[in-house]
Amino acid sequence: MSESQQAITAIRLAGPLDALLRHGSLTWELARRDILGRYRGASFGLLWSLISPFLMLVIYTLAFGYILKSRWPGTSGNMADFAMLLFVGLIVHGFFAECLTRAPTLITGNTNLVKRIVFPLQVLPWTMVFSALFHAFTNTIVFVVLNLVVRGELHATVLLLPFVYVPLAIGLLGVGWLLSSLSVFLRDITQITGVLATAMLFLSSAIVPVETLPPKYQFVFMLNPLTFIINEARDVAFWGRQPDWIGLAIYTAGATIFAFIGYVVFQKTRRGFADVL
Repeated sequence: MSESQQAITAIRLAGPLDALLRHGSLTWELARRDILGRYRGASFGLLWSLISPFLMLVIYTLAFGYILKSRWPGTSGNMADFAMLLFVGLIVHGFFAECLTRAPTLITGNTNLVKRIVFPLQVLPWTMVFSALFHAFTNTIVFVVLNLVVRGELHATVLLLPFVYVPLAIGLLGVGWLLSSLSVFLRDITQITGVLATAMLFLSSAIVPVETLPPKYQFVFMLNPLTFIINEARDVAFWGRQPDWIGLAIYTAGATIFAFIGYVVFQKTRRGFADVL
């Protein structure tokens, strides 16, 4: 086998990891620009990445904690416990929702890059996920500080949160490749993702304690791929427990398969991007 054939084979085997193995510096630079560009021109700049989650928490706590009088089973029933448990769910959902709603426009919103034959379009979902991960971790910092201030607790297991986020990040890469490619040909997907993101919030354990629901409805909530990640994030960040390592391994395997499927669809359809756009 010639060196060129070996190189091609290596690229194919790398698959979704191609963005990091061959275009790592480009991927990181695009992610950095994406993060900084979001706050360019704002008076508080990157501080909004810390202010926004705090404001979001206040709104949801007022709505569900004070107005609807929601409480979480297994806690003392005070508002601080409810707010912190709610916040963890909102962080995970925010990570998911940012990727889901941005994925359909990754290609259609970068037509100038599509026209460049040499540009590796497959890196765009990576930059999207890295940007969303940045916001998830800034939200986590806000959670850690607030939890320490209002509840006086800080569990060492919070350091395990990256292991909980990674399986979801892998699945969201698949979402990025799949939706970004399909949206070139089916523009209606952009209109659906916003509604789907909201549905995924209210049909997960982010706001509603699943164990308090009637058994016939619990199944629907447990089918939501966010519910498991939210529960694991709460275990390590709020309850101070070890995560379900076997469950995370199974979730990672399923997310990896989905990511490869999304990547294959992306590579099969990318030849028609320039013609449609």
